Amino acid sequence: MKTWKDRVKGDYSDIRGVHHGWRRGVGIEQIEKELKIAHEKLGINSVRCGIFERMWIEDPEGSEKRFLEYVRLLQKYDMTFTCTLSSGNGYFEYESLTEEQWEAKRKYLQRMVDLVGKEPNLLMWDAYNEPFCNEYLYSVKDTDPEEYKIRYNKIRADLRKQVQMLREMDDDTPITVGHERKEHLESTNDLVDVIAIHDYLTTRREVEEVYEFAKKCSEEQGGKPVVNNEMGCIGRANPYEIELEMCQKYNYGYYIFNLIIEGFWGPLHGIMYPDGTVRDPSIVAAILGFYRNRTETRILPQGNREQYAQKAINRVKDALAIRGIESLFLKKLAPVDEILDAAENCINILECCEIVPMDNPPSVKLFEYRKLSDAEKENAREEIRRFAYAQAKILMEYYSLYD
Repeated sequence: MKTWKDRVKGDYSDIRGVHHGWRRGVGIEQIEKELKIAHEKLGINSVRCGIFERMWIEDPEGSEKRFLEYVRLLQKYDMTFTCTLSSGNGYFEYESLTEEQWEAKRKYLQRMVDLVGKEPNLLMWDAYNEPFCNEYLYSVKDTDPEEYKIRYNKIRADLRKQVQMLREMDDDTPITVGHERKEHLESTNDLVDVIAIHDYLTTRREVEEVYEFAKKCSEEQGGKPVVNNEMGCIGRANPYEIELEMCQKYNYGYYIFNLIIEGFWGPLHGIMYPDGTVRDPSIVAAILGFYRNRTETRILPQGNREQYAQKAINRVKDALAIRGIESLFLKKLAPVDEILDAAENCINILECCEIVPMDNPPSVKLFEYRKLSDAEKENAREEIRRFAYAQAKILMEYYSLYD
């Protein structure tokens, strides 16, 4: 049997990967559009994907057909893939596998090896995604350490057997296991060819401790490659920017979770929407190697250096003013589109100088108003006036501008 050094190809630091794959109800044309953007605009060169065991059991023929089509599409864009097999996330109860269950497991693993094991862009097998991240373990983790240890070792034994079973089927392709916590690495470090960490920690110190720990594990195993094959969550205080910067510092390849902002994970994860627009440009910048300056050398933006903020405020003031009397009971008012133009003038300073929160930028509301018909705009005149006034007020207060 070969050694890990015979199987790996370099240190995999060149991996610029994402989580992506076939999605229910999404056509192949849309999938290709997403991959094309990821490869050509973001420089993504690898994908972490697969047919989880439960998916294959439910629909062997359909899942195989879709996955093979997806793998061939990756080839078209010169992208490799890490093929994920089982996952531990759904365990509420767990019992050691019976002989019958192991036979079913063997059948599944062998089918995956037969299906994509010889595909030229297969980079490695991810034998098990987060085997210890589940309610079965976490329900006793803090309350019953002895029971936790018993449960942990039960999963650990089956995990190691699965990795060894996969190795018997394929002695050429590198194997990894994506672990959710650094202390779980011990369960497979000696068996895998590539050490894979997941990281969703909340401070730079904690994040770097994971990378240092993985580095130590690698050294203890004779220098096995390390990759971070799952990271980035805005809802867990785990900025993509920090993780990508850390990967660059430690020379680790990575797989970002997730390429597409959509569905259940949409509020927490993702680089771009299905149409190619983005929520946070700093993620794209970090992928391309650009990070925000947080040092004393930074230069603050100045939206009023040439009095443009003052001019924008005056423009709103003028657009909201009464311009004369048409008749005894009618006033001359600015067209609604003129009010929107004045509001946009303020918004463009507020947003490009990042004076306002960008999770839900004011231009979103502006675009909604722009889409209205002329009659609808007129009906919404007072609402639009208040909106324009609010933008001017933010600008005025930020730069301490007064009449």
